Amino acid sequence: MRNRIKELRARENLTQLDLAKIVNVRRETIVFLEKGKYNPSLKLAYDISRQFKLQIEEVFIFENKEDST
Repeated sequence: MRNRIKELRARENLTQLDLAKIVNVRRETIVFLEKGKYNPSLKLAYDISRQFKLQIEEVFIFENKEDST
């Protein structure tokens, strides 16, 4: 799963720590999310999407293995 968190953070001039505090997680969680090494819970995906006033699908891009050829 890919995501646009880093891009969206930059648009709003938020640091990883700023976003982490807003959605009540550790900064490291945001780091791992941005690197694609962590899939968020539904609640976290919702909270992050809500912060950016977007739908979850606009922040997190779900890819099928079949589509990645």
